[in-house]
Amino acid sequence: MDSRSWASLFCMLVPFLCNASLVSAGEQVLTLDHSNFTDTVSKHKFIVVEFYAPWCSHCIKLSPEYEKAASILSSHDPPVILAKVDASHEANEELAREFEITGLPTIKIFRNGGKYIQEYRGPRESDGIVAYLEKQVGPASDEIKYMEDAANLIGENKIVIVGIFPEFSGEEFENFTALSEILRSEYAFGHTLDAKLLPRGESLVNRPTVRLLKPFDELFVDFQEFDVDALEKFVEEASAPIVTLFNRDPSNHPFVFKFFNSPNAKAMLVVDFNSEQIDSFKSKFHDIAEHYKGKGISFLMGDIEASQGLFEFFGLKDDQLPLIFIQNSNGQKYLKPNVEPEHIGPWLKEYTDGDLKPFLKSGPIPDSNNEPVKMIVADSLHDMVFSSGKNVLLEFYAPWCEQCKKLAPILDEVAVSFENDADVLIAKLDGSANDIPRDIFEVQGYPTLYFKSASGNVLQYDGKRTKEDIIDFIQKHRYRTAEPDTVKDEL
Repeated sequence: MDSRSWASLFCMLVPFLCNASLVSAGEQVLTLDHSNFTDTVSKHKFIVVEFYAPWCSHCIKLSPEYEKAASILSSHDPPVILAKVDASHEANEELAREFEITGLPTIKIFRNGGKYIQEYRGPRESDGIVAYLEKQVGPASDEIKYMEDAANLIGENKIVIVGIFPEFSGEEFENFTALSEILRSEYAFGHTLDAKLLPRGESLVNRPTVRLLKPFDELFVDFQEFDVDALEKFVEEASAPIVTLFNRDPSNHPFVFKFFNSPNAKAMLVVDFNSEQIDSFKSKFHDIAEHYKGKGISFLMGDIEASQGLFEFFGLKDDQLPLIFIQNSNGQKYLKPNVEPEHIGPWLKEYTDGDLKPFLKSGPIPDSNNEPVKMIVADSLHDMVFSSGKNVLLEFYAPWCEQCKKLAPILDEVAVSFENDADVLIAKLDGSANDIPRDIFEVQGYPTLYFKSASGNVLQYDGKRTKEDIIDFIQKHRYRTAEPDTVKDEL
């Protein structure tokens, strides 16, 4: 699944964390576009940029909060600059691609003239934005001199990374400082000369050590290799729960977000947390997750009360409970409905052995399909596209996508132009309701157009979205199985 899809899923699961952005301009929020973006960013050591769309409902909700924060931060010493870019505007499409804007809204922090870029992961109301960005402007790691410093930094429900050193100099300290700069938007960092000040872990440390303190599993982990890449990998692995819990407890939501952003395959067990078997499920699932630790699979256990968005997103049904399903990095899904605790281990072994067939989410095949642009679903994709013997222009769209709505009448005209040509089919597939074969189609956003010739060649269409250009493309790349009729509409 691509990053846009995971972001969309998380916003369905925990919407209050995603109701964020801006739309209306104010005097304190800079408006950037393709013509002034690079020059503006290059002049600032620290600037925050929101990529938004005017039609985005989440974007609209944060407008006054973002503007208020910009006003407050303009008085900060030094001032903190907040800006925005309309990522949906055609002229800014290249900017959106350059910075991998796959979902809206997206907020990024640019440091040192754009040399370093990080995701904004802070609050979405004005006071929280201000506090978060003030912290981001300051040192990435706080010095812990007293127990009070440690108490203020290390909370009960968050991950904190502390470097313990004999002195604040040398390669190890410099690499730790580099790590804190890279990951400062995701974790709290501290450094100290005295391990006795920390609430967990050994109090006697005789060499530079990074201690990760967390509110789950073993509560702390020490690491003593100071290569920056190795430190990043350590933090990534040690900061993830063996089993992420997804329920209505907001303290778990940051870990749920981390779970869905992991590159690992994702094994998700959904059960009723009030059922008589819940203890058995928890114990068995935890043991299995321990067994697969470090083997490229992340584990989540979700309560059905909190997982309705998950069900809707993946096309699952309540009568399949309890169920476990896996989504791998290629977007393929594997499903085991009505599972018992003792079924989980053998089923996961079948998955890792490659013995399971993927599950496909599909909309219903239409009873009638008489519109000029034919409706395709996952269950009819093979028959209507790959086995049809036709030259097929296929649009991947979403019902909420404004650009898709603009393209719809143009594709209707294209389809009418080819209505007497039996070798050409113009079709569309709702990517929000159907699984897309990611090994064939790379769909990072909507609309995305692909052309499959009658000879089997698959090409992505990147041309202008006009009737004339689309028809020219089809005529150029089609495979002629017979003499075609003249295209109905002369160009």
